[in-house]
Amino acid sequence: MPSYTVTVATGSQWFAGTDDYIYLSLVGSAGCSEKHLLDKPFYNDFERGAVDSYDVTVDEELGDIQLIKIEKRKYWLHDDWYLKYITLKTPCGDYIEFPCYRWISGEGEIVLRDGRAKLACDDQIHILKQHRRKELETRQKLYRWMEWNPGFPLSIDAKCHRDLPRDIQFDSEKGVDFVLNYSKAMENLFINRFMHMFQSSWNDFADFEKIFVKISNTISERVMNHWQEDVMFGYQFLNGCNPVLIQRCRKLPEKLPVTTEMVECSLERQLTLEQEVEQGNIFIVDFELLDGIDANKTDPCTLQFLAAPICLLYKNLANKIVPIAIQLSQVPGDENPIFLPSDAKYDWLLAKIWVRSSDFHIHQTITHLLCTHLVSEVFGIAMYRQLPAVHPIFKLLVAHVRFTIAINTKAREQLICEYGLFDKANATGGGGHVQMVQKAMQNLTYSSLCFPEAIKARGMDSTEDIPYYFYRDDGLLVWEAIKTFTAEVVDIYYESDQVVEEDLELQDFVNDVYVYGMRGRKASGFPKSIKTKKKLSEYLTVVIFTASAQHAAVNFGQYDWCSWIPNAPPTMRAPPPTTKGVVTIEQIVDTLPDRGRSCWHLGAVWALSQFQDNELFLGMYPEEHFIEKPVKEAMARFRKNLDAIVSVIAERNKKKKLPYYYLSPDRIPNSVAI
Repeated sequence: MPSYTVTVATGSQWFAGTDDYIYLSLVGSAGCSEKHLLDKPFYNDFERGAVDSYDVTVDEELGDIQLIKIEKRKYWLHDDWYLKYITLKTPCGDYIEFPCYRWISGEGEIVLRDGRAKLACDDQIHILKQHRRKELETRQKLYRWMEWNPGFPLSIDAKCHRDLPRDIQFDSEKGVDFVLNYSKAMENLFINRFMHMFQSSWNDFADFEKIFVKISNTISERVMNHWQEDVMFGYQFLNGCNPVLIQRCRKLPEKLPVTTEMVECSLERQLTLEQEVEQGNIFIVDFELLDGIDANKTDPCTLQFLAAPICLLYKNLANKIVPIAIQLSQVPGDENPIFLPSDAKYDWLLAKIWVRSSDFHIHQTITHLLCTHLVSEVFGIAMYRQLPAVHPIFKLLVAHVRFTIAINTKAREQLICEYGLFDKANATGGGGHVQMVQKAMQNLTYSSLCFPEAIKARGMDSTEDIPYYFYRDDGLLVWEAIKTFTAEVVDIYYESDQVVEEDLELQDFVNDVYVYGMRGRKASGFPKSIKTKKKLSEYLTVVIFTASAQHAAVNFGQYDWCSWIPNAPPTMRAPPPTTKGVVTIEQIVDTLPDRGRSCWHLGAVWALSQFQDNELFLGMYPEEHFIEKPVKEAMARFRKNLDAIVSVIAERNKKKKLPYYYLSPDRIPNSVAI
């Protein structure tokens, strides 16, 4: 009688093993086997991290094995089991791999195909077509779209983390509990002792050092020592937490009536302001999005304020970007003066602090939350709903949506919800952050997620004109490495543009992103369908880059740049000044966050800047969803390209007092998971 050797690998994460009964059935082209209990006498099967082998003898020839069925039946108490993969050695000595990488919960059943990636057009056998269709039908019931707030990208239909499908939950929910992590951060940073003074002001700038943790040679310490300098202020628009707003000023806006006479002492080329604009030496950052956003009113004891500044910057003869004019609201007038470097010291300093605070709000809510977290969740939900596990694009993308839906669900549960942690420290809490996302969605475009296009659209693409824009330089290297990799994968599975166009599962995935993610908004420029291999490669690059590199660039520097509170105030407790010559140091300190909010803020930026336990970085694919040699070779080339980028960045950083490492591939997690 034919005999098969079955090898079963159990996951190594916590609680991955099971004591339940596990049954296996084989489905072949010539017949189906009986159920076989996989059990070895006097042996604890399916322990965490185990790889167990079993001999399965069948009554008759089964032909080519098409599917295997795994059933789990209760032994004592219900437990979940994480099945990594099964390999089958056939009677004639061939090996067939069946990747799984899924949880089987309760008394469940999983039907697996062999690991070769297949498009729908490759499946000619009825039973395989049926398996493909049933998998998607099941997933579409599990992964449902929900509107969390009007105007937002749609999200997963789950009120809390435990409502999520088991396969996308965190291995340990404890590790991503925001309340727990903030408390732990405050304990690690020794700042709990200030929390009882929630609404009391600090005494002076030096007083902020009481909660500032000095770590030798870090960026955060350099920020503390140099934050008042114009060069440090300008540098952050290039390489700080939010390097996506600065753009070349092609024409001075009418709403900022700045003249050459006002800024003459800042211009170093003996040119008029208009001539400097023509030569490309003037840059602008406009926080118009914050105009009209309601400030946080959740604490009746503390008034909080927002502004919508416009900041004009200048590239000096040393090629450094420095601020030359700041207007603190959008409408010019007598009560909205333009602040200048030539003004009194504290006038100019407070104007810059208002810009830094506004930059913090845009960064947290738009650059970080909307443009990486929420967008990546859309890609993830659409993938699970429209691409079966056998599809090559599913196999490619699944590592890049790992834990994204879970972290966002946790954020909606604890962080950005009504009365959540976001309300405690931020002036945009209490609903302002919701208004911001709703406004920003009107301007979110596909091209803004295409890294080279986004850089070019802001006029920031010239390495000669703007030599110290490391976010751009490193980002382009990583973008090209990802694009080369995705193009290779596309070439393996799609013979022609016609095959791309006729892949209905792919088209449904792309359409889901457009309809539910971008809410069917034509102006977003998101494609409804994809017709060419080149466009598909670009689209996949957008998905992977957004989830990995872009998120890394705007997330993991938060402690570096925002831990010194005056450099990134999460709230302001007095309105913007309306006249010049009256600002004092005492007024600035009273405007900055109180002790309690400073502590919450510091705990937040610390917690958000930490890598996950067992983080998987870009190019790591420990789950072998792909079994084909050409894809594995493409992955190896991808890793080699990424290693070369790591070396380039490390070599450049050796000479830098302020190293830029957020886009070094060895520091870029594969997915948005924190």
